[in-house]
Amino acid sequence: MINFDFHKYIGNYVKKEDKVEYLEKAREIKSRFIEGDLKYWNKLESFISSQELKKIVNMTDYIRSNCNVFLVIGIGGSYMGSKAVIEALSPMYDRNGPEILFLGTNLCSEEYFETLEYLKDKEIILNVISKSGKTLETSIAFSLVMDLMKEKYTEEELKDRIIITTDPEKGDLRELANLKDYVSFTIPELIGGRFSCLTPVGLLPIAVSGINIIKLIEGARISYERVDRAIEYAVIRDIMYKKGKTVEAFTVYNPKLYYFTEWLKQLFAETQGKNKKGILPISCVNTRDLHSLGQFLQDGHDIIFETVIGIDKDKMVTLDQYDMELNSLNKIALDKVGLAHSNGNTPTNIITIDEKNEETIGELIHFFILVSIVGALLIDVNPFDQPGVEEYKKLINEELE
Repeated sequence: MINFDFHKYIGNYVKKEDKVEYLEKAREIKSRFIEGDLKYWNKLESFISSQELKKIVNMTDYIRSNCNVFLVIGIGGSYMGSKAVIEALSPMYDRNGPEILFLGTNLCSEEYFETLEYLKDKEIILNVISKSGKTLETSIAFSLVMDLMKEKYTEEELKDRIIITTDPEKGDLRELANLKDYVSFTIPELIGGRFSCLTPVGLLPIAVSGINIIKLIEGARISYERVDRAIEYAVIRDIMYKKGKTVEAFTVYNPKLYYFTEWLKQLFAETQGKNKKGILPISCVNTRDLHSLGQFLQDGHDIIFETVIGIDKDKMVTLDQYDMELNSLNKIALDKVGLAHSNGNTPTNIITIDEKNEETIGELIHFFILVSIVGALLIDVNPFDQPGVEEYKKLINEELE
């Protein structure tokens, strides 16, 4: 369960009278999620059908038993959400099952060279993810890996080692899946990459890692019933924005949540950063970053507010010198840093999960998806496109042509 504290360390930035002007807008947005044009985003079935979910569960045992590397090729939302969940919920060492590697996230030749060398002696199952099938980074990675796999496996063997996640009807990858009879999963038509963690895009790699995706989805379902809190947080963010807080620091006190903050950066930047509007998302992992970015949050330009994600219960490590658990000290640090930053003119929202597990991470995922959409509506930008991302692709393709 998620607990919210949007008041303790906000100081004078958000007052009751500030929220009054949002009452009608908030009611309108809520009705759109409940029964209007946005209800698609508040239904689990919009992200994953029961048939696709069953297919993922059935595939998972086969994948885990028939490879030692499960290679995921994709960029942006095609890998960020699944990596965030896997890193958050997997053991740091001695992970069971195949190693999960992500490729296609850059154009760095050194990374490709070393990865391809590493894969030569591995048993690979490949999952390539792209709705259009034309994404440059994905196409290059897929081509290079397929060259390697064709040297290792016959055409018949490749049918058991290639999985394609793409558009249900069109695109280069859909045509390839149909032609070669590769196993395939579909990306829901209206779900863009940054929102796709709870679709086959994210759920297949997460399931292969050994994480219980049924519990993850059940956690997300809880968030569907708490849309009011998502709207409240989005309103608070907008009030901060109008008062000159143009940067939001997503801060965690458990390093395993680092990639979750990376996903948050993509989610909010692509959803709201348009038409010269939007809050710039950054991330901090504390207490590490208190010795670097912490200086700016405490003493720098007054353009930042902070949203902290804390964990109430964590693994037990005893500190004899303080006669307390280490997690208790971590929670003290979270609380006192919030106080210090608030005193330094950096207001702090605190979001706490009871403990880090599939249910709470699933709930956080859908909560933040809803917040990002509401936030975009509040500044009158389209939550569902990313025209700025398309611009660089156009220029590179023109040069290649």
